Amino acid sequence: MTEVSTASAAIEAIHLTKRVSDATGELTILQDVHFTVPSGATLAIVGASGSGKSTLLGLLAGLDTPTEGSVRIGGIDIFALDEDGRAKVRKEKLGFVFQSFQLVAHMNALENVMLPLELQGAGDARPKAEAMLERVGLASRLKHYPKYLSGGEQQRVALARAFVTQPPLLFADEPTGSLDAATGEAVIQLMFELNRERGSTLVLVTHDPMIAARCGRVITIAAGKLV
Repeated sequence: MTEVSTASAAIEAIHLTKRVSDATGELTILQDVHFTVPSGATLAIVGASGSGKSTLLGLLAGLDTPTEGSVRIGGIDIFALDEDGRAKVRKEKLGFVFQSFQLVAHMNALENVMLPLELQGAGDARPKAEAMLERVGLASRLKHYPKYLSGGEQQRVALARAFVTQPPLLFADEPTGSLDAATGEAVIQLMFELNRERGSTLVLVTHDPMIAARCGRVITIAAGKLV
């Protein structure tokens, strides 16, 4: 991958290594992974199951800590911060879309999308959330709880929640992994449309080469190393 100046980088992975220990000894999950993603880019991280790609995404988001190396988001070294500091960066700069949706079961669709806005202290959370749900085609499902929504509808709520704060950086971890092919295609198309509209940087983990091909850049992880 062509490197870019750090001044224009949305995210930088700096020689990331992750090792864990178990009863059999030490296991290296990632080894010396280094790359830079410019602002506004779309990046797919691909690799076989167990290759370390989801671990890499967790490190990039500051949800896990590396054994060696660091990550800069918008020029901020997130591992120079404590957990509260990293949580603040995530709240202000990141959106997330997960394979398992991660919706709050006791909140309806509207409340789920309002949640990140309320955590930011936004005074107009409700109208913004309503507008975002209308944008993803769920204006008639605002009061429905996750258990009454289909998988595709739940993932559209998750997309609305991720984009509603207009974060500069969006992470997606196998966002269609729980969906059938037709529903997954619709969700992916919507995600890329929203990303273009918002001008955010997208970092996507996928095992699907067709999805990866839609991104401007693709990197492959094999046995914990950048290929």
